[in-house]
Amino acid sequence: MDNKRIVVALGRNAFGETFPEQQANVKKAALAVADLVEAKYHVVITHSNGPQVGMIQTAMTEFARLNPDNRTVAPMSVCGAMSEGYIGYDLQNAIREELLNRGIFKTVSTIITQVRVDPFDIAFSEPSKIIGRYMTKEEAEAEEEKGNYVVEEEPGRFRRIIASPMPIDIYEIDAVKALLDADQVVIAAGGGGIPVLQQGSHLKGASAIIEKDYTAAKMAELVDASTLLFLTGYDKLTIEKGTANEKAFDKVSASELHKYIKDGHFPAVTTFPKVDASIRFVTADPERKAVISNLDKALMSLEGKSGTTITA
Repeated sequence: MDNKRIVVALGRNAFGETFPEQQANVKKAALAVADLVEAKYHVVITHSNGPQVGMIQTAMTEFARLNPDNRTVAPMSVCGAMSEGYIGYDLQNAIREELLNRGIFKTVSTIITQVRVDPFDIAFSEPSKIIGRYMTKEEAEAEEEKGNYVVEEEPGRFRRIIASPMPIDIYEIDAVKALLDADQVVIAAGGGGIPVLQQGSHLKGASAIIEKDYTAAKMAELVDASTLLFLTGYDKLTIEKGTANEKAFDKVSASELHKYIKDGHFPAVTTFPKVDASIRFVTADPERKAVISNLDKALMSLEGKSGTTITA
């Protein structure tokens, strides 16, 4: 295990929800990553793509609806690939610029990454990820006729809801390892990676979105990283925030976290995936650690001066 090899998972606060917001926010992410590189860490970065993939899916759906010569809607796997490309483009350029400004000459590369999922994963029958634009009841019924799932978020306003299966393997992992071994900075499996189903030698895109926190843990496992770092919008993992029983964790074990999970302390949509992925990562090897920290305090958190450190 390389004690300086680290997987960094950037939350959605690192990007914002519009093109200008993303270009401004990636500069903050670049500062955090450059601090880690300057401290001699070997870095793989993965990231959220929630607002971005939804925006792309909406745009491609509207294009298919308005263009009579192109009625085929882009599959979710294609939308995921698009989001990996354009987020990676902004992020790698921001990191490259920040490194050069510090006198560090290092290639930063984005890999369009495919992640294997199980076609029999229960998530395909119990979809949980809401995406895309609002639809009318008639449009929603048309989606259901195509075999898609929809949910009524507000009275008369429907949106698609798709599966979030667990990652099994990362197909481009050898490329990631090769770049790491060459001392380069790697951006991979953005948005949890492109979910694919293996059919012989063919990889078929799945109508799904993988939770990026689980893919980050799988990536950390496969590259033999010692540390899994989640960078978010808050300083520490906290329960019962704003109450008399508020508790912020500096250090916590996986077994302790299990107790808090059973008591329902971590929201399913936001915090739970980070906590669960952290537990899975550290319990597989007692030498590993996971850290949840504010984006602005990335290096401090690795030194134990901020954030929450999770161990076996």
